Amino acid sequence: MNTTTDPVTTARAAALFVSDISAAGQPTRAQADQAILRAIRTHGGSRGCIADMAAYYGDYPELAMARMVWARTVAESLRHHAVIVTLRRPQPQAQLVLAA
Repeated sequence: MNTTTDPVTTARAAALFVSDISAAGQPTRAQADQAILRAIRTHGGSRGCIADMAAYYGDYPELAMARMVWARTVAESLRHHAVIVTLRRPQPQAQLVLAA
């Protein structure tokens, strides 16, 4: 199965993977956003998150798969939420300017 994920969602998933959030629950959007920011700061950016995630896969492959499924699911839900909010945002009303 070949799936394509946008780079932002991939980076968020990697950050969630190495974050301090438990995969046992479903974090709120705010909790996930804060965990992503903390992980990116702690691991030296998105590349650091990806590198640490790869190291974790090498050390604990049997545990890494379940955590990555969780991280991708949460990251995808964040992306879908952002798309829905963007689609629902009302368009600004054009203002008529009457020339005097």
